[in-house]
Amino acid sequence: METQQSTSNKDKAAHKDVYGIITDRIIEQLNKGTVPWRKPWAEAGIPTNFISKRAYRGINIMLLASLGYEQNYFLTPKQLERANGKPKKDEKPYPVIYWNYSDQELSDEEKAEGIEAKKIGKLRYYMVYNVSQCEGLDLKSISTKATRVQSSEELADLCISAMPNKPRIQFKEQKAYYDPRLDIVNMPKQKTFESDAAYFSTLFHELLHSTGHVSRLNRKDLVQMSEFGSEPYSHEELVAEIGTCYLQCFTGITGQFEQSAAYIQGWLTKLKNDRRFIFSASTAAQKATDFILNKKHEVEDKEEE
Repeated sequence: METQQSTSNKDKAAHKDVYGIITDRIIEQLNKGTVPWRKPWAEAGIPTNFISKRAYRGINIMLLASLGYEQNYFLTPKQLERANGKPKKDEKPYPVIYWNYSDQELSDEEKAEGIEAKKIGKLRYYMVYNVSQCEGLDLKSISTKATRVQSSEELADLCISAMPNKPRIQFKEQKAYYDPRLDIVNMPKQKTFESDAAYFSTLFHELLHSTGHVSRLNRKDLVQMSEFGSEPYSHEELVAEIGTCYLQCFTGITGQFEQSAAYIQGWLTKLKNDRRFIFSASTAAQKATDFILNKKHEVEDKEEE
């Protein structure tokens, strides 16, 4: 009979494996010169399950969108089989992470004391194929590009307008920054940017920083990020970078990003030293994005059947 301790050790090992699998994938892309959270994702739309039409969230957006498919529709092997399809020869699926929640196991003494069991989340993953990796599927119902009623710039304006408890946005200096002490975003005037996309991408970045203010999501890294290159600074910057790409994907804005060797090497070092770094940053980025869009935050908490 398995002891509770041995079961716990297995759970920790499985947890570590998922962190390792996903982080290794991102490190592999960085080694090839591709920064997955700085890929232009908008053209193929937000990664979505082909069967349920449920959009993926958090780090899964980045993992799937950075694969570079023309149509960001995915489905599990079970869904593919039920749809009378099959993977093409030599095609391999990709991992999607989710949290599997179960009730905490309590001892008889804890139950007698009336202690309530908490929900314990365990990180798990399942595999998905992109529709272009499959044959036998009816793809007439989907298009390469999402149909948008408004322009990307109009959607960006709407996103910013929807943000609750916005910081004050001023245009006093020719540099972009967020001041958490005064709760102010300063932006250069829009006409000084090379494009509207560059303007909105920069504004998204600073507004994402502002979501960490104590009056909003109270993100501790924002308060502690004063020292350039420190752990809190790097984490907060990655939150804003990933969140910017989420908002770009949502609005259809595409931007050009720096992919220099020094930039890539910096993130490689961070990810190799802490395999949970990318997970915590992408989760915080999704919360920040949801706050700006005034949406209830959810997590990827189940496997698509």
